[in-house]
Amino acid sequence: MPLSAIAINSTLKRSPADSSCDLLLSQVQAEFVRQGVDCPMIRAVDHDILPGITSDEGPGDAWPNLRKQILAADILILGTPIWMGQPSSVCKRVMERLNAVLGETDDQGRTLVYGKVAAVAVVGNEDGAHNIVAQLFQGLNDIGYTIPASCSTYWVGEAMGSTDYKDLSETPDAVSSATQALVQNCKHLAGLLSKSQYPPKQ
Repeated sequence: MPLSAIAINSTLKRSPADSSCDLLLSQVQAEFVRQGVDCPMIRAVDHDILPGITSDEGPGDAWPNLRKQILAADILILGTPIWMGQPSSVCKRVMERLNAVLGETDDQGRTLVYGKVAAVAVVGNEDGAHNIVAQLFQGLNDIGYTIPASCSTYWVGEAMGSTDYKDLSETPDAVSSATQALVQNCKHLAGLLSKSQYPPKQ
């Protein structure tokens, strides 16, 4: 079976507003497609994801449908802007809802995302990208995702500056290189894990 990916955009801006996070994830998406992997993108703020830590918080909750799409993908790319040195509140909501996976296991004791890989994309105008990547990697790994080598891509502008990623005239080479490595390494590891799942919990 061909591999599949899904990108979650945690911008605070509803569609169709321009978003630097959307631009970076679109570049990740394009690289996945170039390498033969389907990668739909979801802007989380366009959906009514209710607060909570279960897989279904009741009437009006958009998370159950999003959860199905996330669990169906071999690769999860979580994108977020930086606000006050932190992931966006939308990103934190997504992580809180993913927390439910800890209590959802297969018949061999593995969480439902064992054997799947995850990566992170971050944009902002202040320092903090490495800190955010570290936070998200830890949370994603806690619930069972595998983190490949070199699987984050990010851009941060000058501290207290006014230029957004979407305002740049061209993509910096370092960002393009990081994006290509992210996709290549996610695809490679997801392919290996799809053929050889982790052993059951003892």
